[in-house]
Amino acid sequence: MPVKFVALFNLFTFLLLAGNVHCQATKGNITLVENRISVFNIILPDEPSRAEQKAAGIFQDYVRRISGAILPIIAESSFRENGAAVFIGKTAHTLQWNRQPVKGEGFDIRTAGNHLYITGGTGQGVVYGVYTFLDRYLGCRKYAAGQAYTPQKSSISFPSISIRESPSFVFRQVFYPESNDPEYLSWHKLHQFEDLWGLWGHSFFKIIPPGTYFKTHPEYFAEVNGKRQPSQLCLSNTDVLELTTSYMRKAIAANPDAMYWSIGQEDGGVFCTCSSCRKTFEAEGSHAGSLVRFMNKIAARFPEQSFTTLAYGPTSKAPLKTAPASNVLTILSNIDAYREEPLEKAPSAAAFRKDLDSWKKLSANLFIWDYTTQFTNYPAPFPAYTHGQENAVYYHDNKVRGAFIQGSGDGFGDMSEWNSYLYASLLWNPRLNKDSLFKDFTAGYYGKAAEQVQAYIAALARQVAETKARLDIYGSPIASSKDYLSPESVQRLSDLLSQAEKQAGGDTAVQRRLIKLRLPLAYTILEQAKFYGVEPFGFLETANGQTTIRKDWPSKVNTFVQQAKQAGVTEMAEGGKNPEEYLKAWEQLFDRTTRLLSHNKAFGKPVVLTHPFTPEYTLKKERTLTDALPGMEDFSYNWLFTYGNDMIATIDLEKETVISSIQMNFLSDARHYIFLPNAIVVETSSNGKDFTQIGKETIPAPEENYEIAITPFFFQSNTNARYVRVKATAPAAIPAWRMAASTRKPALCIDEVYVK
Repeated sequence: MPVKFVALFNLFTFLLLAGNVHCQATKGNITLVENRISVFNIILPDEPSRAEQKAAGIFQDYVRRISGAILPIIAESSFRENGAAVFIGKTAHTLQWNRQPVKGEGFDIRTAGNHLYITGGTGQGVVYGVYTFLDRYLGCRKYAAGQAYTPQKSSISFPSISIRESPSFVFRQVFYPESNDPEYLSWHKLHQFEDLWGLWGHSFFKIIPPGTYFKTHPEYFAEVNGKRQPSQLCLSNTDVLELTTSYMRKAIAANPDAMYWSIGQEDGGVFCTCSSCRKTFEAEGSHAGSLVRFMNKIAARFPEQSFTTLAYGPTSKAPLKTAPASNVLTILSNIDAYREEPLEKAPSAAAFRKDLDSWKKLSANLFIWDYTTQFTNYPAPFPAYTHGQENAVYYHDNKVRGAFIQGSGDGFGDMSEWNSYLYASLLWNPRLNKDSLFKDFTAGYYGKAAEQVQAYIAALARQVAETKARLDIYGSPIASSKDYLSPESVQRLSDLLSQAEKQAGGDTAVQRRLIKLRLPLAYTILEQAKFYGVEPFGFLETANGQTTIRKDWPSKVNTFVQQAKQAGVTEMAEGGKNPEEYLKAWEQLFDRTTRLLSHNKAFGKPVVLTHPFTPEYTLKKERTLTDALPGMEDFSYNWLFTYGNDMIATIDLEKETVISSIQMNFLSDARHYIFLPNAIVVETSSNGKDFTQIGKETIPAPEENYEIAITPFFFQSNTNARYVRVKATAPAAIPAWRMAASTRKPALCIDEVYVK
């Protein structure tokens, strides 16, 4: 209902209340509500903006929630000059003394006499001002998605105020589930790219889809090793420029309110090396040269629009000569850096720092694409937040204007509530008091368990530092099992959370939050058990000479899955399994392991390899082939990974025995350049020197397929032997359809060799 239509009713309400209560402004304090009654009106401009109307409604609602008092909202033309008022927005009263405009999305909060003034700059500035007032002066909090905390008071007072704030970064997105709550976004002054961008991210093929154009116009796409392939666009092709112009003209007309338009490369595809693109690359020293030149041409055709593009992978390095146009913003990625140290000094971030320095010399329009989660294991403990403040300060000091903090997206991630709360605060003010913020968050969100939660987070960070661990956004609990997530460390962390649960007592809300906080430890224990197998901390046990699944393990998995679903886990990794699929994978593992343990003559036997394995993905080394632990769909778990070489493994059964069959599995995962071998040869020997072939299988070249698959290979035998040798011939090159750089080689992954 328009403000003017309710003005008379609200004024009548005010007159009734004014006869019973007076406004107090003594000793520098203003009493807004006394004994659940208020004489204040909320004053809006006669023609308020949508943001001003929203801000007034929020103010009225929260005062009612706190005290029960309802402050009327009236138009400024109906305001009695001798009344007490909360002026929201750009009223004439505010402009009488506050003539200096608020910058950007900032806000101004101040008191004068018995009045409170809250005004804002552009966008939701005035809304941010109201939420800041509620949070900072009335004790309200919004720690996570859902209902905000509001104290219950019969009277509300606040001191004299005079503050003006503006954001340190013009674009602020923290990509965690909390941002699906619209109020959380406004409360914490955050953006969503869906609201600001008409076209976002990796967009080349949204503009010019290969499915539509590649067959008829391969010249629109990248030339790699003399052949056109749909990996990226050919940015020197004039038709590509015209098609992009046509696309943008239609898209802008359909969405005129969009603030930004992204024209960005595809993720991982090889850039064009045709003669024209190569000439630009040589002149600019980077593929970003072709991209920026292309962007500038588009930007010149749409001078009223703002465009963004990606400095990522091949385009991370800034061009030597061409600067982006004034309406082109560059989003620089730091994807290759590890997170255990601040980016300003981490050795792994040296290239990123160099790229940042070169880009900021070319343009004042620089955003950052940051990463604060482990994409391969969303639920795993990943304390990247430890250096969040140092990184935010570093960005701000280097003239970065905006940041996209990529967390776990819409699904569960370790400490997502704290990550979101922290980074939202830092993107508004990177130099806030982080310790005070942390104590306030843990006290408000974890109640009586706050001190133990603080101790847990401090211990986790300390373990990373003391063990010199690597926080890799593509890491795993298994890769970290020798450092900050060693079983001993996990137990100590678990003990701290057990203490927290005791302190929480009967507070069911806090207990639910603590269960959610413990999920990463439970996940770590489950994942590491796949690696340890029959060893301590594994999911297998040996008794009376027989190895079986631990009796308590299926219930452990079931408990985790149920708690994961309740906690909002939607996928265990980027594009990975949901909790139900995770449960099924464990059930399959139980079944396959049971079969491998049954009469497997190779179990626990020594293995000799002719060519080296890749150590970062083969943590059990040669034992991977005889530990009775089958590989699953993740190539980093229980697969013997060889890169660019044939795989030749010789297993010593330690005594001559009857062999009736030999079986093994190979993994196909084209996304990670893992393919089946060209051929597999199986041989046996009694002395380890003279081998006899018992089987060979030739495998056709793979057709285009990006599905992960585990393929079994079975060889029958009727021989006595002590040694088994498996030879797998690696493909000579990556298949053309995978579109890889010429320097990349195919990998082979083999799991358990089962000898019966």
